[in-house]
Amino acid sequence: MLRRLSADDARFKTVDFSPGLNLLVADTTSSSAETDSRNSAGKSSVIELVHFLLGAKSSGSLATNRALRHITFSLTMDWPWQDDPLEVRRRGDSPKVVSLSRDVSGVSADTLFTDDQDVELSVEQWNRVIERDLFGLDGDHPGVSGRALLSFLIRRVSAHGFNEPTRTFSRQPAAEASSNLAYLLGLDWQLVNGYRELNARKATRDQLRKAVNDPVWGRIVGSTADLRGQITLAEAQVERLRAQVAAFQVVPEYERLKERADQVSRRIKQLAQDDVIDQHNLEELQGAVTETTDVEVSYLEPAYRELGVILNDQVRRRFDDVKAFHHSVIRNRRRFLEEEIQELTDRLAARRQQRADLGEDQARLLRELAEGGALEALTALQTALGREEAALGALRHRFDAAQALEASTRQITAKSLELQQAVDLDLQERRQQTDEAILLFSRYAQRLYGEGREAYLAIEAGRTSLNITPRIDADDSRGINNMVIFCFDLTLAVLAHRHERGPDFLIHDSHLYDGVDERQVARALALAAEVTEEEHMQYIVTLNTDTLSTAAQRGFNPEPHIRSPRLTDDDEGGLFGFRFKATGKAKA
Repeated sequence: MLRRLSADDARFKTVDFSPGLNLLVADTTSSSAETDSRNSAGKSSVIELVHFLLGAKSSGSLATNRALRHITFSLTMDWPWQDDPLEVRRRGDSPKVVSLSRDVSGVSADTLFTDDQDVELSVEQWNRVIERDLFGLDGDHPGVSGRALLSFLIRRVSAHGFNEPTRTFSRQPAAEASSNLAYLLGLDWQLVNGYRELNARKATRDQLRKAVNDPVWGRIVGSTADLRGQITLAEAQVERLRAQVAAFQVVPEYERLKERADQVSRRIKQLAQDDVIDQHNLEELQGAVTETTDVEVSYLEPAYRELGVILNDQVRRRFDDVKAFHHSVIRNRRRFLEEEIQELTDRLAARRQQRADLGEDQARLLRELAEGGALEALTALQTALGREEAALGALRHRFDAAQALEASTRQITAKSLELQQAVDLDLQERRQQTDEAILLFSRYAQRLYGEGREAYLAIEAGRTSLNITPRIDADDSRGINNMVIFCFDLTLAVLAHRHERGPDFLIHDSHLYDGVDERQVARALALAAEVTEEEHMQYIVTLNTDTLSTAAQRGFNPEPHIRSPRLTDDDEGGLFGFRFKATGKAKA
């Protein structure tokens, strides 16, 4: 049970709690104007501070307000297996740390005299201690958390916790809420948590399907038909590269052989060019030899004789000398040309032999090069193979994703039906737990509206979550809905406490009673007082004096249950003892 809410600021109104029904009342003062509102008295702030001290997130918390963050708030409460109350302290300017008056975490066994020393825990550690000691949750428990369970026992107006009985904040997924409710009701919460996991898969599937329909993101996954063809081509390319790598031989001194082959190729090319020049010169020399012949001079004597010119012996002798000299010149030229021709012919023949030798050398080099390659070439080939194998692996992953996506609808539907059947069977096997919850809720509702009013708690396995529907047969008004929440929360708190699945307190804000008929307010407060006494529990509720006055007129005596202090709406009468700005409104 909670014992005291306090702070190290002298202006703060310390709130003391007792077992049973606790009424925290906000009054109007004689100086209050018609426009004054007790919404600034700090009733809801009590609930916000209790949440803060019981491990709530600090973001958006009232305690982190600039005007309050330097204040250390404290909550004194009973703790399981502890003889003396435990004091919990936390500040807004160091919200990640929670200070305890003694070590109840079980993680500081090496610290001496821990019972007499303050112990600091992180908020995460503190939440694990709360889950273990207040809710009996130890180890991993996906889908169920102490913070979610506390939110059903301490609903928050700031989180719209009074909108629906089975949700503690707006837009809370039904599957997430139902797994926590299943735990409080004593059902197989692990089985019910399957809905949450299934819904997460469905949400992922829906996001992927949207991505596939997008013209850009669709290329990331693709269709199974397209990917199957791409995989076939990629596999063929990988096999071809693997075969090349397997057959590859590293040739020693590959680069030297390649350079030698290039030199031979250049030499063969040069010899061919030289042959062209010499062949041209040979043809010209052979033509010149043909043209080099003795000049015919025998016709000169008959010609001179006919002209009547008689050559004497002296002239004839000189003519013969010239003729002999001419024949000598012709012979010498022919011999020179023939020598040049022979030299060219020999060079051409030598080149033919050299080209033949070089050709054989070139063929040998090319064969050696063709049979393998350099180590760098093998490395490049292996790199290409690795790249293609990676691309093939990516295609296969995309194919698996596309295949899973296309089959996910059928799988999720089948899994949903399977889970629904399993939960339905579990509900049948846990008939004792469901009957206890149904009868308890019905009893509470009929205490408020009479035995003639049909009231029930429907629990059934749905397609997407465990469906828990608390209902009181009446018009769908805000007041009726709020009393449904009252009866439902009281049922949860009692069952959890009876079976050691939850703490012994339940806290409601005055907003729960807005719009509720004054008769039901009186009956609800009387019922809370009776039940908490029977179950050895605690019910804390904040109320305005006018609501309490109408309840008193209907026969409920509030006086034994009113706890100090009585808050007011003046500047110093609120919970904090001064006014400050919080989310646009003045708080006192």
